[in-house]
Amino acid sequence: MNTTTLPSNEERQMLKDSLEGYLSSHWDYHQPDLAGLWQGLAELGLTALGSDPAYGGLREWLIVMEGMGRHACPAPLHGSFLANRLLDDASAFPLMDSLATGVCAIGVAFTEEGARLIERDSKLDGHLAIVDDLEQLQQLLVIDPALGVRLIDLNAPGIGRTTLPGLAVPALHRLDFCATPAQALEANTLDLDRLARLGYSARALGAANRSFEMVVEYVKERQQFGQPIGRFQALQHKLADCITRLDGVRLTLANAAQSHDLGNPDWRFYASAAIAYASTSLRQVSLEVHHSFGAIGYSEEHEAPRHFRRVHADLSRLGGTRRARQELAAFLVDEGQSLPEYDLGQAGNAFRQEVRDWLKVNWTDLHQSAYQQLPFEERKSVPAFTRALGKQGWLALGWPERFGGQARTPLEQLAFIEEVQQAGIPKPGGEIQGHALMQFGTPEQQAFFLPKIRAGEIRFCLGYSEPGAGSDLAAIRTSAVRDGDEWVINGQKLWTTFAEDADYLWLAARTDPTAKAHAGISLFIVPMNTPGITVHPSMALYGHTFCTEFLDNVRVPASALIGEVNQGWAIITSALATERVQMGGFVAHIRANYERLVAELRQRGADPVARDTLGQLAAEIEVARQLLGRSIGMLEQGQTPVYEAAMSKAFTAELMERLGEAALDLLGVSGTLGELAPGAPCGGKLEQVLRQSIMMVIGGGTNEIQRTLIAQRGLGLPR
Repeated sequence: MNTTTLPSNEERQMLKDSLEGYLSSHWDYHQPDLAGLWQGLAELGLTALGSDPAYGGLREWLIVMEGMGRHACPAPLHGSFLANRLLDDASAFPLMDSLATGVCAIGVAFTEEGARLIERDSKLDGHLAIVDDLEQLQQLLVIDPALGVRLIDLNAPGIGRTTLPGLAVPALHRLDFCATPAQALEANTLDLDRLARLGYSARALGAANRSFEMVVEYVKERQQFGQPIGRFQALQHKLADCITRLDGVRLTLANAAQSHDLGNPDWRFYASAAIAYASTSLRQVSLEVHHSFGAIGYSEEHEAPRHFRRVHADLSRLGGTRRARQELAAFLVDEGQSLPEYDLGQAGNAFRQEVRDWLKVNWTDLHQSAYQQLPFEERKSVPAFTRALGKQGWLALGWPERFGGQARTPLEQLAFIEEVQQAGIPKPGGEIQGHALMQFGTPEQQAFFLPKIRAGEIRFCLGYSEPGAGSDLAAIRTSAVRDGDEWVINGQKLWTTFAEDADYLWLAARTDPTAKAHAGISLFIVPMNTPGITVHPSMALYGHTFCTEFLDNVRVPASALIGEVNQGWAIITSALATERVQMGGFVAHIRANYERLVAELRQRGADPVARDTLGQLAAEIEVARQLLGRSIGMLEQGQTPVYEAAMSKAFTAELMERLGEAALDLLGVSGTLGELAPGAPCGGKLEQVLRQSIMMVIGGGTNEIQRTLIAQRGLGLPR
């Protein structure tokens, strides 16, 4: 497809803005003028969407459907897009023209829910169980697997209508046919129902997002117990989960639509993933919105109930989440496919292949065999291999060239992270320290440490957490007192990974005991062989050691200070988003282990429950990839993904937990076996996933801290 003929991002934004403006001024839910509205939508060109990719494709239509859901507007644009996709031969041009100009409204109905049609002499008998928007339609295109496509004039004889009250507003209908005239059309119905489900999902997203926006403003003002209820942590965390779900749906829908419009054959997988995730997540958002509104949102006079109805009615259509999960499972289990690779752009794709080719030679031949033979708890870094990466310049991928880096784009860095994680290579360190030193270090520190980090010759461990300061780093009590040309450090650090193998401790200490919270903290580089440091290793649940460090009158030169005195908090926070993006990068690790699980179940035979679970996990991995991709994209544009990175980290960590737990459900007791157990499925790696997931959830700031950050920085809820 010639992408130069497709609408641009700027044109899509104009479409979104014009629709929002039109509906805000012309649509009144309580005094609807559907006939006038339909004509106005036609004048905006929206009834012609789907007739020509250059005029508007799937991306444009989903924008429109989201807007319709946001305003609880029942104009039948869902059917018009699908109709335009079908009516593509010359004989249908008059009908398409009447649809485009707003003269008539055409809907599309699928024979679902046990419907059955029989045709005799171009006349239909039978019924359609579910029909949308019937009161606004003049023509109906019926899609039947056996008959194909039939066009029905809804004013024709032999049609009986039955209203079906329920969640859907306007109500759904049943249509009964008795010798009803029907015109046969030659049309390609491939993927039409998948497109229809994407449209329902986008409309449900608009409805859920509108109700969510209302409740966020409500909790900022609603007072209980003398304060806004939006200050309550339980409510903040609920709403943080909601915005993560909404963003996950929005990102996956956008990726599916873009893949479709650009001719990517993987668009069907992405579409099923988006539908599967939307079907559960948007319903949960709707429930949480009503929980947060309390009784005020329970009245039908309030706007929230109409959105609740729309979300639940739309997401149950055409098989709902179960069907989407089964499609994903069929792709992976029956067809033997792997999760699709993302298009990382020309540079990213080329670098991914370069890394992949290099690893095939260097990792396999030099190190992998010996590394895999080690007991899991002894697998740490491989110094020779780390230095080999350094020789390639790949330990400084994103560094500016003036510091000896390759100035690779974030997408190229993502390609490297994915390949390293997929290959099961121990993750090289130094990213946090390298970036901090480039920004805050003295020229002498930069000249000494950066070349060594870049070459893989030294290793750091983080000295942040303490007995009374875990996620709350402002509470640290380890002290650093200036004594002439030295600093004297006393205190204790906890939960430090790889401290027994590190060369340097990246230490946060309090340099001003009178300052409030964050204000009196400084950072130091402390050699691990400095007198006064005692390291006590302990075996952690995830299979490696973490350590406690005792610092007793540890003396370091004044040059060990990074940045200025009491500037430590600024240095720490500048690296937090980078750290969380890196933790979000564990998506590739999850993906590799998920595919091991799929391969195992492909051999064993996956029952319907297993297939449903695999489908849901595939959808959630797609969400995790999209959340990470957004943070990467922001970095590429020079932005700092603060709460966006927190979303990625929290979602990915908990997805790792869900994968580990699901593996136990699907594999049974054999899923508890580790690498040393003969016959352990998936090489015993899945029980490691479960154990490691705990570290992912609590590391880098617990997920509770991430949710608070999302609520306060992303939603503006009160502290």
